[in-house]
Amino acid sequence: MNAPPAETSGETGERPGDRHAAGLDGARRLLGTVGFYTFCSLVLAFFTVPLLWLASAPFDDTPSITASLPSFTLDNFETLLDNRYALRSLGNSTILAAGTGALVVVCSALAAYALSRVRLPGRDALLYSLLLLSSIVTGTAAMVPLFNLAYELDLIDSQLGVILVLSGGLLPSAVFILKDFMDGTPRSYEESAQVFGASPLQVMRHVVVPLVRPGLATIAVWSVAQVWGNFLIPFLLLRSPEKSPAAVVMYTFYTEGGQPDLALISTFSLLYSVPVVLMFLLVSSRYGFRFHGGIKR
Repeated sequence: MNAPPAETSGETGERPGDRHAAGLDGARRLLGTVGFYTFCSLVLAFFTVPLLWLASAPFDDTPSITASLPSFTLDNFETLLDNRYALRSLGNSTILAAGTGALVVVCSALAAYALSRVRLPGRDALLYSLLLLSSIVTGTAAMVPLFNLAYELDLIDSQLGVILVLSGGLLPSAVFILKDFMDGTPRSYEESAQVFGASPLQVMRHVVVPLVRPGLATIAVWSVAQVWGNFLIPFLLLRSPEKSPAAVVMYTFYTEGGQPDLALISTFSLLYSVPVVLMFLLVSSRYGFRFHGGIKR
């Protein structure tokens, strides 16, 4: 005997079970979409609320740890200006960041160019070893020998000592990043310059550097950002409050009872973040997000 035909619906021949399965699939897609956008909203709020607090708290006469509409006042900025170390610390941070950034860019560019052009046995192994060691042995882990070295060289309480220590920690990664930019520049340009009598430094300055300017800008921004927010090394190597950077001075903004002074901390944090944001916008408007050299690809 033949089995009875499956029950269908109307003229389309659609089974009721098919409509039920389609409805479940639609519900799953809807729930997935709602869950995805809910997750994105929570992540966005997680990063947005602290920024809203940073933008509103300095203008509130009684700032708290919650983000709210401020009772507008500029007294917090006047109180901050009365602190003799606040603005000076921003200048100290600028000195440390600019000095370290310049030293890292120059030294990493020369080293990356040499490693890119000179064939040495074990060159790649050496480069990866330096990168690996710099990632494993961080500044925190090497702080005791670094402090002893700075003490022996009479670099304690010296901004030059802080610049050298910070530069040494950033150089391996900077060389590794810049080497890729150097590898992407055509050697024919350098050979043409050498035919006309250019020295290696002239080739580096007039031919290679213009082609890898986005890479140099990347290293400069990265180095400055790393130094601008560094707390431990300046805190350990600098003894004079007059030489301390902003990251260390912010640590002193507490009341006599040991509670954080939110008015000073929020106001100083706003001023502290402005230079880095302006630097990022300047470099982004000049180079955008291009991570290649000056050769059209």
